[in-house]
Amino acid sequence: MVLALFGFLNLSFADVLDILLVAFIIYQVFKWIRGSSAMSIFMAIMFLYVFRVVVDVLDMRLMSAIMGTVLDVGVIALIVIFQPEIRRFLITFGSRYKLATNGKGFLSKLFGGQDARMDTTKVNEIAEACKSMSETKTGALIVIPHSDNLDDIISTGDIINADISRRLIMNLFFKNSPLHDGAVVIDSEHIVAARCTLPITEKVNIPPSFGMRHKAAIGISEEKDADVVVVSEETGRISFVKGGNVTPIKNINELKLLLGSSLSDNRMSEEDAKK
Repeated sequence: MVLALFGFLNLSFADVLDILLVAFIIYQVFKWIRGSSAMSIFMAIMFLYVFRVVVDVLDMRLMSAIMGTVLDVGVIALIVIFQPEIRRFLITFGSRYKLATNGKGFLSKLFGGQDARMDTTKVNEIAEACKSMSETKTGALIVIPHSDNLDDIISTGDIINADISRRLIMNLFFKNSPLHDGAVVIDSEHIVAARCTLPITEKVNIPPSFGMRHKAAIGISEEKDADVVVVSEETGRISFVKGGNVTPIKNINELKLLLGSSLSDNRMSEEDAKK
């Protein structure tokens, strides 16, 4: 008798598919904002929506009208509240879920945003520079883009356009250098720019040991298809950041392998990494 109140329990195949799709969307949104300040807001919205469904089923007209007005007007407020998350989602969706052919985006090919590859020699130059900076506890933040265009990031810094060299990388991050504060952007062929400003991640569940360099590295890797190498100024530890995930580097060979597998046409062998 009680179940008769809920007419939607007379399920058809379309109803089951509808429920599964909604559940999938809710799961993806939950996964997307988990660990950010928007999580508590999302849970409150879900509670209000479930409450509205309940009052509709129980035919509580006044309460249903009030909840409907609150939720309808709240859509505009949500756009404002979730503006950073919506922007990050659209950027991620556009850059990582585009139509692909042989692993490369169709749109990237159409507009010339091809994912150029870096050869082994340049990978080694970057890794060896990070090793030297780690030994001297010189802070560093290196961004290596793939298919995404980083012109908006590059425009915040100073153009370098020099060949990739470990000595030049070390000089750029030398603490008395006027270009050491900020990130260095390196493409497949050149050190493009230095002293670049990166977006800071909105995540709140970041380990307290991570400083602003790590937060910036996570932020840019969440928004763009790019890898980031971080050298901590406090500890000298090296971290490899990809897709918002931070991988601590135990030794320089591990960094070479990660850079090699991500950037080289042919994956670097262990023998190459030991050179």
